[in-house]
Amino acid sequence: MAQAVPAVQKWWNGGKSPFNVEYGKIMMWYFLMSDAFTFGAFLISYGTIRFATNSWPDPNHVFNSFPGLGAGYPLLFVSLMTFILIISSVTMVLAVQAGQDMDRKRVAKYLVFTILGGLAFLSCQAWEWTHLYHEGAWWGHNPFPNHNGSVATTNFSNFFFTITGFHGFHVFSGVIINIIMLIMTLQGKFDQRGHYLMIEKAGLYWHFVDLVWVFVFTCFYLI
Repeated sequence: MAQAVPAVQKWWNGGKSPFNVEYGKIMMWYFLMSDAFTFGAFLISYGTIRFATNSWPDPNHVFNSFPGLGAGYPLLFVSLMTFILIISSVTMVLAVQAGQDMDRKRVAKYLVFTILGGLAFLSCQAWEWTHLYHEGAWWGHNPFPNHNGSVATTNFSNFFFTITGFHGFHVFSGVIINIIMLIMTLQGKFDQRGHYLMIEKAGLYWHFVDLVWVFVFTCFYLI
């Protein structure tokens, strides 16, 4: 038989509850999990097509241009993009840490750096897309031959523009979120609340975007 439990009895008596997490942060984790499934579906689809094909365009040939320097610099520009995004993740960490210290000036400073990093990444991606477009690459068009010299299908360009565009949209969304967080910080909203939990939630989203780029970078530029 089921035993009645007094209303005053506590189920957890081991100190701080492991589930004592703020509601908004849990919801952010749920959102990131669902978003991870979406990116995972895209990348698994890409991988399935990629390795089911006998040959594929060589990334060292496709991504070998650098602004102002011309061609002949394989993967140099995308390496710069990756470095920018990683540095922006570091400044986001510093913003979260400053929020935990209730230091409004430091929070604002590092949010500005993070926003600039995001804008720099988006600018680099815009240049890359424009350059590829002028070379004839777009959805439904792939001017780059396969590694073995055979004619390539449009799968490469279709997946590339879809997945990097989807990721770029997330970076753009993260920049907008961080701008809103910066405005609220400068207005002293978080000091009035007595915490900077919103900065932590924005940080979770930004780190997720950075982590996804590692997989995108690996799949399209290295493999």
